[in-house]
Amino acid sequence: MGLVVLGVIWELAAWIVAGSDQMLIMFGLSLVVTAIVVHILNDWRSGVLLFLVWLLFEDLARKYLGNSMIVFFAKDFLVGTVYLSFYFAKRRRQVEIAKFPFLVPLAIFICLVVIQVFNPISPSIFYGLLGLKIYFYYAPLMFLGYAMLRQPTDLEQFLLVSMGAGIVIAVLGIIQSVVGASFLTPDEGASELYELSHLVRYSPITHQAAFAPSSVFVSAGRFSGYVILLWILAMGMQGYLLLARRPGAKYGFIGLGVVTVAVMITGTRTPFIFMAGSALVMSAAFLWGAPWRWGLGHRMVKSLRRAFLFGGIGLILMVQIFPTVIGGNWAFFSETLSPTGEGSQLIGGALDYPVLNFRQAFEDGLWPYGHGTGMSSLGMQYVARYLNTPLPRFGVESGYGTLVVEFGILGLILWFFWVSFLLYSGWRIIKQLRQTVYFPIAFAIWWYAVVMLVLLMYLGQSSIDDFVHNANLWLLIGVLYRLPKLAAMPQPVAAPRHMRALTRWQFAARGN
Repeated sequence: MGLVVLGVIWELAAWIVAGSDQMLIMFGLSLVVTAIVVHILNDWRSGVLLFLVWLLFEDLARKYLGNSMIVFFAKDFLVGTVYLSFYFAKRRRQVEIAKFPFLVPLAIFICLVVIQVFNPISPSIFYGLLGLKIYFYYAPLMFLGYAMLRQPTDLEQFLLVSMGAGIVIAVLGIIQSVVGASFLTPDEGASELYELSHLVRYSPITHQAAFAPSSVFVSAGRFSGYVILLWILAMGMQGYLLLARRPGAKYGFIGLGVVTVAVMITGTRTPFIFMAGSALVMSAAFLWGAPWRWGLGHRMVKSLRRAFLFGGIGLILMVQIFPTVIGGNWAFFSETLSPTGEGSQLIGGALDYPVLNFRQAFEDGLWPYGHGTGMSSLGMQYVARYLNTPLPRFGVESGYGTLVVEFGILGLILWFFWVSFLLYSGWRIIKQLRQTVYFPIAFAIWWYAVVMLVLLMYLGQSSIDDFVHNANLWLLIGVLYRLPKLAAMPQPVAAPRHMRALTRWQFAARGN
């Protein structure tokens, strides 16, 4: 052991003298991965949370390591270790396996995807294997999300870890929008990542600049997509914590204000539109599903009022302190989203272009049976570089059009088939949880599935291809189907503040 320690010190000293920063970072990351793997094998439940944190901050290491593929696939190794630990726990009968009602339609769609891996039109099977990994490698997380929630405190831990990491990422994105792209982005990074993290848009009329921050991610698009998930989850979590009288709810409102500001400084219209739409849909749903018969409906009204209040306060502070940053983004949003404005892109971006792009998928004669799995997915450039072949030329941006390009018209039909089963069964769970404290978080997860699988797919498939969205979606689906069992358990709800000083017999005498 002494010789091993001496050898490690020798190598570290050599790297420091030579200025090999990347080697030092890789060494530190390898130690972190080793520690996480050991912990996962001992406790797969906390391993899921550690995997989520790694998933969110992995891109930060890729920025400073020249888009290292070792770091890129580290998350896949970690989640594979979580699957293995979960399997061992299943063999010991320590976990409960979920029975999802949409598994049969999903399995039919997966069979088609697997068959298309061997499509003879595809130039290489590696495209199909990559596409298969992107679509379904994280799908088993729904079984883990279901089994990891044994009691209400497990749900709170999961939500707090997810939101805590998300708030840190949102704050870093806000700081980057003020400081500039040099913050959290190395000057000498990988060339293919430079444009993704240095994106600037200009308003069409006033020509004001709107810088799109990337925060800890390698691209501004990934950050703008992540804040959609973060805002919906924050809204649902705050409704749950306030109804259940859990500690920490007041700090969560501050986080909701931070996320609202992060949405406004993304320099991208999509998160702004979905934040506004989600605010309307989720507010109406929360009032419909609030436990009015238990006298807690007013708490839901208070939650909505405070959520919008803190969001407004965050925007006001941003306007007062950094008016140039928020002004450029607002000019870009208002000028491009105004229905009657001179620079409006609302109709063209929401209707004309997606529909035209979807029709282009049928201009190719192969639309009845497709080009093969992965032929229009994220990461094709890496396969093409590995095979030293040019990228496939035919592809569309529309998510539904991409399904036709890869799997043919049958793929589009089977996609709607299994998604319909998922959303219908999820809606039944929401109706079952109505008038309970779990309704807000249940509806937030269901609404996020609608946004991901239906609405964002209409605009493009990048949301499904993005591993951050993909992993969180499957995990949250498992959480959603576990909530009815949590609701059936005795709920440790705190007493109202004006009754906390009462003795037990006084409390019982009041009939509460």
